[in-house]
Amino acid sequence: MAIKLMIVDDSKFMRTLLKKVVVDEYTVVCEATNGIEAVEMYEKYKPDVVTMDIVMPEMDGITALSHIVQQDPEAKVVMCTSVGQEEKIKKAIAAGAKGYVNKPFQGPKVLQEIKSVLGA
Repeated sequence: MAIKLMIVDDSKFMRTLLKKVVVDEYTVVCEATNGIEAVEMYEKYKPDVVTMDIVMPEMDGITALSHIVQQDPEAKVVMCTSVGQEEKIKKAIAAGAKGYVNKPFQGPKVLQEIKSVLGA
């Protein structure tokens, strides 16, 4: 059975880049451009894994993560952030993130982190 992935990033370029990295191994069921959309789409699509940008307009990734974890304590969310955002990563892990990757992305690292979060 295909593993369903949701990509959350306000940058279309970053979403496209992530899709190219994961397309051979996972099914991207939806994309969101901010935290509000992410929370709504998580409920609708029930993805197996979420990649979530931390810094976004309207609702940031850590706040969205908190809402998703309230809906589904087993949610598997991998946070994506720029290098040098250690404090935000700590907050995200405390809020329930299962892992993280740094931008700019390295394809193998992204796939490795998703597999790790899935327990594969």
